[in-house]
Amino acid sequence: MKVEVITTGTELLLGEILNTNFTYLAQELNARGFDVLYQTTVGDNPERLEDALKIAAARADIVITSGGLGPTRGDITKELVAKFCGAELYMNLEVWEHIHTLLSKRNICIAANNDKQAMVPSGAVVLRNEVGTAPGLVLEHDSTMFVMLPGPPFELKHVCEKELFPFFEQRFPQNGIIKSHTLKLYGIGESGVAELLDDLILQQSNPTIALYARHGEILVRLTAKAAAEEEADRMIAAMQEKVEAIVGTYVYGYDNDTLPEVLGKELLERQMTIAFAESCTGGLASSLMTDVPGSSEYLKGSVVSYTNEIKRDVIHVNKTILDKKGAVSEEVALEMARGVRELIGADFAASITGLAGPGGGTRKKPVGLVYIAVADENGEECRKFNFSGARSQVKHRAAMAAIGLALERVKKCSLNREDLEEISNDHDTDR
Repeated sequence: MKVEVITTGTELLLGEILNTNFTYLAQELNARGFDVLYQTTVGDNPERLEDALKIAAARADIVITSGGLGPTRGDITKELVAKFCGAELYMNLEVWEHIHTLLSKRNICIAANNDKQAMVPSGAVVLRNEVGTAPGLVLEHDSTMFVMLPGPPFELKHVCEKELFPFFEQRFPQNGIIKSHTLKLYGIGESGVAELLDDLILQQSNPTIALYARHGEILVRLTAKAAAEEEADRMIAAMQEKVEAIVGTYVYGYDNDTLPEVLGKELLERQMTIAFAESCTGGLASSLMTDVPGSSEYLKGSVVSYTNEIKRDVIHVNKTILDKKGAVSEEVALEMARGVRELIGADFAASITGLAGPGGGTRKKPVGLVYIAVADENGEECRKFNFSGARSQVKHRAAMAAIGLALERVKKCSLNREDLEEISNDHDTDR
């Protein structure tokens, strides 16, 4: 079933609020096997909304609207859908009684225009809204089903979960499901992943493969459409095996996993700790780490060494190196990582120094240049990055890169330890 979602409200077009209703509807409908192919947002304008309804009815089996069911003159969705379908409006006494009861319980004076919300198109199925005054409605015309939902997100979700989705399950029992599974990659760019997976992408049908770049990481989303969840899981698992055979070394997690969370799990498993020294990111990497509950078990502390004085006096960056190489340099990044590790007494340390912009860049050291270093008992390493984007984007990408590099280092050191243990065990056996 092809679906188009029409969200109404001038405030959406002005960017005053986020369109969370569409995000919710798209996720829930796709999971239930509906193909959400189009999304339109229109303001509170009768002519433009009427045009949107005509276009949607010509290309979708189900047209879902959100918003425009309130008591004001600007709430016009119901009236225009009814007009499009040739349905007369009538006063639904059950809805009218619900509105009056709800407002009375909330000690809200009932206005004359509240009765407008009790007007229902003839032939429509009423979807009860127990948490608001505007009911949802389902009205069919020719080969199109129109679903009208209230605009407030809490009310829309309530009506969907309690009324609309059960209605769809009865009406479309053989619709099947669409299920997605996401692989999260770090350490490779979108073009690199696209090139490696090109043959698989060209051959895809069901499941499908989609690539997304986000904050320095790459998402590979596998989506399968099947009659049942078990079948979709099998299809996704088979495709995942093929994908990971090609790019598995870059996969750090799945679905809702985050880099800070995965790094934390790795540190917890090894009962090890980490510290950060941050200059251009101003503590953002540490903040991202502490977004994970229980991070105090492995994040021992951090220093925001924003000035040269703090770099020199607190984490003991060599003054000569600072003067000679400058704060944004590989040498200083390495000194910062060593210094904060010794100061805080952590097993691992990561440092970030760079130019977040928008000013301060030079030909040799442009805005977006960032050095990130990691250190542990076995030594240290540093990498150079050139990030693009606004100041906030450079900061976020640098913070994520530092967490990613730390994750690489933790895994690498663990492998080295395992190798040493194997060598030691072999020697013991020989004796």
